[in-house]
Amino acid sequence: MANKNNSKMSGNKGEWSELYAFMKLLSQGRVYAANEKVEKIDDVFYPILKIMREEQKGHTIDYVITDENVNIEVQSKTIMTVSRKELDDNANRLLQEIANHSGSFELEEVAEFANGIKVTKIKAPSSDTTDISMQIEDIHTNYIRNVGFSIKSEVGNAPTLLNAGKTTNFIYKVTGITTQQAQEINAIDTPSKIKDRVKAIKEFGGSISYAGMEHPGFRRNLIMVDSNMPQIIGNMLLYYYEEDIKECDKLVELAGERDPLGYGDAMMYEYKFKKFLCSCALGMKPAKKWDGLDEANGGYIIVKADGEILAYHIYNRNFFEQYLLDNTILERASTSRHEYMSLYEEDGEMFIKFNLQVRFK
Repeated sequence: MANKNNSKMSGNKGEWSELYAFMKLLSQGRVYAANEKVEKIDDVFYPILKIMREEQKGHTIDYVITDENVNIEVQSKTIMTVSRKELDDNANRLLQEIANHSGSFELEEVAEFANGIKVTKIKAPSSDTTDISMQIEDIHTNYIRNVGFSIKSEVGNAPTLLNAGKTTNFIYKVTGITTQQAQEINAIDTPSKIKDRVKAIKEFGGSISYAGMEHPGFRRNLIMVDSNMPQIIGNMLLYYYEEDIKECDKLVELAGERDPLGYGDAMMYEYKFKKFLCSCALGMKPAKKWDGLDEANGGYIIVKADGEILAYHIYNRNFFEQYLLDNTILERASTSRHEYMSLYEEDGEMFIKFNLQVRFK
């Protein structure tokens, strides 16, 4: 089946997992829904009629699933057929290879098979959050629709949900610190300098409070989610840097207890923060003006460590939001690259920036 002009394929575990998901879903012909604990819901699944891949812009190949085979079609004409069993065998072999490798790696045999079924890239090119486009049938309504899913892999390193950038810096006002003390604090250059600088501010009797955001575009996007979202995240980020609690579910709980916005109801923080996580997962990017719509309009596909593939369909948004809250943490990115963590003065007042990055556990 292989063609002579094999194109080389190189990628990390997450990228190879996308190709694995593509082949495995074609072999299965359906994807099962997940509950909030990432367990299969046995009686909820979505039959897959076909998967669409755009290898080059404007050039779509359809992989149409029949009883035992997959017909590969261009403009509704079948150009070749591959058996679902062969796809399954190759998907399972690929999963083994992914488990055995690290970093970025090439897999010649897999590339040969993939090229043979007209796949030349590990990742289908995409301008948005969609990693795989499918035509699925809704078992409740028999409604057939084309939907895009974002793929996250638990095979290998935990992926990020929201990437750090200068765009994700939050600004805090620092009181009770002199210029001399600020210089001493900024000079701290230990391996754990982030924690040590925050500790030094406290030891000098300083206090830190949320003041605003560095990037107006990200602030706007957060306000689209909820008008108080900048303050909610600003306070949770402060708890993370001051108290080193990184789990999102614990930080939400802490916000509920301390109630920085005076809601008088802890549930408000959980509800709103889940909406933020869900928006990040389905298409909101810090620097890009967001229209409030889900780019991955089908939802999320999880490739579990054992190779099982489950989906959070938009219909099951409650399960999906709980999964995101239970499985994410805040983490600290490079201080030099993102220019945060140094005290500075502006109009006679002292400030410091903290950076936001969200990763799966």
